[in-house]
Amino acid sequence: MKEHMPKAHQKHLEWTPSRLLRWAAQMGPETQKLLAHILENRPHPEQGYRSCLGVLRLGKRYSPERLEAACARALAFKAYSYKNVESILKKGLDQHPVEVSSPQGRLPLLEHENLRGKEYYQ
Repeated sequence: MKEHMPKAHQKHLEWTPSRLLRWAAQMGPETQKLLAHILENRPHPEQGYRSCLGVLRLGKRYSPERLEAACARALAFKAYSYKNVESILKKGLDQHPVEVSSPQGRLPLLEHENLRGKEYYQ
C-alpha cells in the first residue's frame, strides 16, 4: 500500500499523534497542550500534522522558551493554530504577560428598552 502512495503522503506514515506530542513535550507543557488541541479538533488527527510540525519548527527559529510563551498566550486566547503562534512570535507578544480579564473587569451591561435579556427567552 505504501508504495502506491505519493512520496509526500508516504512521509506522513512515520508520524503519529503520540510522537508529535512527545516532541512538543520537549519544548514544554504549553506547547504540548496546544498540539494536543490541534490534533483533537480535526476530523482526522492526520489533518493537524502539518500545523503541529510548523509549530515545532518555530521553536527552532525562535527558541523553545519563546515558543512555550507563545503557546501559552495562544491557549489563553483560544487561538489554536500555527498562524496564530507564528504571529505572536513575529510581533513579540510572547514577551509580554497575558492579561486575562476577571469578571470584575468586564464592562457593565447596557440598559436599553429594546434589550430583552435572558428572562425574555424562558
